[in-house]
Amino acid sequence: MATREDDFIMTIDDNDEVPDLETAADKLDEEEAEPSRPQGKRKLNSKQKGGKKAKGSKQDDEGDMVKGFMVDLDADGLDAVPQTLDFTLARESLRKRRNPGMYSTLDEKIALSRRAAKLAKRDALLKPDEMEVSEEEHQDSDLSAEEDIASDKDSEDGSDDDNSNDDDSSNEDDEASDDDEASDDDEASDASDANEHSANSSADEENTLAATSAIDDELSESESEPESEPESESDSESEIGSDDGSESEIDEVEEARKRAYFAAPEDSAGDIPESFTTMNLSRQIMKGLTKLGFAQPTPIQARTIPLALLGKDICGGAQTGSGKTAAFLVPILERLIFRPKNTTVTRVLILCPTRELAIQCHNVSTKLAGFTDISTCLCVGGLSLKQQESELRLRPDVVIATPGRLIDHLRNSQSFHLDQIEILVMDEADRMLDDGFEDELTEIIKACPTKRQTMLFSATMTDNVDKLIRLSLQKPVRVQIDPPKSAARGLTQEFVRVRTNKDEDRTALLAALCKRHFKQKCIIFFRSKAAAHQMKIIFGLLGMRAGELHGNLTQEGRLQALEKFRDGHVDYLMATDLAARGLDVKGIDTVINYTMPTQFPQYLHRIGRTARAGRTGRAITLIGETDRKMLKLAVKNSPKDKIKQRVVPNETLNKYRAKVDELADQVKDIINEERQEKMLNDTEMQVTKATNLIQHKDEIKNRPRRTWFQSNKDRKEAKDTADRVYAGKAKPKRANSKN
Repeated sequence: MATREDDFIMTIDDNDEVPDLETAADKLDEEEAEPSRPQGKRKLNSKQKGGKKAKGSKQDDEGDMVKGFMVDLDADGLDAVPQTLDFTLARESLRKRRNPGMYSTLDEKIALSRRAAKLAKRDALLKPDEMEVSEEEHQDSDLSAEEDIASDKDSEDGSDDDNSNDDDSSNEDDEASDDDEASDDDEASDASDANEHSANSSADEENTLAATSAIDDELSESESEPESEPESESDSESEIGSDDGSESEIDEVEEARKRAYFAAPEDSAGDIPESFTTMNLSRQIMKGLTKLGFAQPTPIQARTIPLALLGKDICGGAQTGSGKTAAFLVPILERLIFRPKNTTVTRVLILCPTRELAIQCHNVSTKLAGFTDISTCLCVGGLSLKQQESELRLRPDVVIATPGRLIDHLRNSQSFHLDQIEILVMDEADRMLDDGFEDELTEIIKACPTKRQTMLFSATMTDNVDKLIRLSLQKPVRVQIDPPKSAARGLTQEFVRVRTNKDEDRTALLAALCKRHFKQKCIIFFRSKAAAHQMKIIFGLLGMRAGELHGNLTQEGRLQALEKFRDGHVDYLMATDLAARGLDVKGIDTVINYTMPTQFPQYLHRIGRTARAGRTGRAITLIGETDRKMLKLAVKNSPKDKIKQRVVPNETLNKYRAKVDELADQVKDIINEERQEKMLNDTEMQVTKATNLIQHKDEIKNRPRRTWFQSNKDRKEAKDTADRVYAGKAKPKRANSKN
C-alpha cells in the first residue's frame, strides 16, 4: 500500500499494512534488541530515523492537528499575551506538569496505545530467549508461551498450526508479524471465515439474509415472553376494532380542517414541466444548473418551481435525496434577478435546524447564483461573529441561518432587521416546528412581515394544522411527491437482532459487521456523543480509520470531519443525529444504526443518508427488544422485498467480543488522558481569560452586553423539555391554535 510519509494518523487498510510511522518505530526498537546486526544497516536505519524525526518536527511546527476533543495547548495563542502579571508563575507550573510524552490528538493517543500493546506482546515472546533465568522460571515462561500459542490455535480453529510453530521457532517471523498491525487477528478471521463457509454449504455468504417472515416470527416469539408491551401498543384485532368508531370521527374532523386550510388540489393543478428549459428560467440560472450537473428536474422540482414562481405558499414533501434544496433555491434566485436595484435590502431568509445543513445550503446557493449579482450571507454558530456582522451591514439579498444565531444578530447587531423579508423558507420544517425550536421560531416570525411567501420542505413533512397555523400561511399548497414516512426505493433495510439482556454485544456486532463486510463509506449513528467518541477509539485500536461528528466538537472540527469523510481519508463516520438531516455526501454505501432512534421520522432521516438521487444503498440496524415498535413501523412503510434479516454467527460474535474486551483497559487509559489534558487546557484558558480581564478591563466594560429574548432559566427549561421529547421521555406539547 502506498502511504504518505507525512501521514501521522495510525490507520490500517484492507490488506492490514501498517503506515510508515509505526513501522519505522518498530524497526528502531528491533535494532536496539539485536546488537549483532551489521553496522552498515545500523547507519542506514539511523539516517531513516533522522529523516522521520525531521518530518515529524516539521509537522509540529506547522501546527497541523486533527480536530477532536483535544486542543493543542501550544497553538492556542497564549504566548502572544504579555506575561507581566502574577499569572506567569501559574502558567509555568502548568507547563511543568504536562507530560512531554503526552500527545495532543486522539489519533496519536490511539497509535501510541496500539504500539505499546504490540511491544508488550513481542516482549512477552522474546523474554524467554534473551534473559538468563533459573530452570523453574524458564519452565514457567515456556508454559506461558505454550498457553499463548494454544489460545492462538483456538481462535484460529486449528487452521494455522504451522504459523504458530513458526512463531515459536523463529524471531524473524515475530518481527514480520509485528510489522503487520494485527496479523494474528486477521489470520484468525480468515480461518474462521473458511470454517463458516464450509459449515454453511447452502449459503453464499456468512451472514444469512431472510425475508420479513423471519422477523415476524421473532416478533411473535418476543411478544410471547413475559415482558409484554403496554396495551396501547398491542396488535389485537379486538382492541383495534373497538377504537375504529372514535378514530374515524377524529380523522373526519381533522380532514375537514385540512381541506379548509390547504389550497384545493384543482387550484394548484397544472402542466408539470419535463425539463428546465420549459420553465422559462433566466440564462444565468440555467448556467448555474448546468454547472451543478442538473439535466432534468426531479419530481419535487418539477412540481414546486412553477408554483413558487407564482408566489404561492408551499408545504413540500419528498423522499431524502430528491433535490428539495434546489426546488426552493431555483425560484428564489429567479425572482431575485428581477428585484429593484436602486435599494439594497435583505429579501430572502432561509432557516435550517443545524449548522452543517445551513453550510451545505449556502454552498449550493452560491454555485447556482455564480453567474448573477445576488449576494448571500451565512449566519451560523461556531463561525466568526464579527465577520457575519460586517456582511449583514451590506444587506445581502439572501440570509441563510440557524435560529439561534439569527436571533442573536436581530437583538445585538446594529441596522439588521427582517422588515423587508419577501420569502421565508424553512428546510427540514418538521424539525423546526418541534418543541425545541418553538420559542425561537415564534420570535423570528414576529420579526418578519405578515405579507410574504412561505415555503416549508422536509422528507417527513407534517400537515398538522395546529403546528402550521402559527406561521401565518396563506392557503398553502401541499406538494407531496412520495407517500409520507416512506424510505427511498433503492434502499435495502437489514435488521440484526440483539438478544435479550445482551446489549453489551452491540459493540462486538458492530465491529464484526464493519471489519468483515462494510469496509468503506459507512456512517454509524449513535444516540449519545459519548458513545460515538468511545466507538471512534475502539475502531482506531482495531485498525479501522474512523472519524466523529457530534456536538462536542468545535465547528472547525465538524467541518474537518466531514471533509475527511468526503475525501476518503476515513472510512467510518461516528455521528449523532446532528448528521441525520439534509447532509448530502456522495458515495455513502452503508448506514448503520447502533441504536434505534425513539422517533420513526428520525430513523427515516438517518437511513436517508444513503440511496440518494436514485442510487442504491443499504441500512443496517441493531434491534433490541425495546425497539419492536420502530421495527413494525419500518416493515409497514417499506416494500416487503427490501426488508431483510441479517444473522451474525455465534463463533464470529464470540471472537469479536473477546477482541473488544481486550481493548477495555486501553480505551479507559485514552479517555483518562483526554480528561487530564482537557483539564489542563481549561485551566490555561481560565488563566488567559483572567489575564485579559485585568489588562483590558476598561475596554471590556465599555462593550455593550449581548442580550437574549429569554432568561437563562427559561432557556434551560425549554432545552430540557426538548431533549426529553426527543428522547421519547415526554410527550410534545399541543400547538396553540391561536394566530
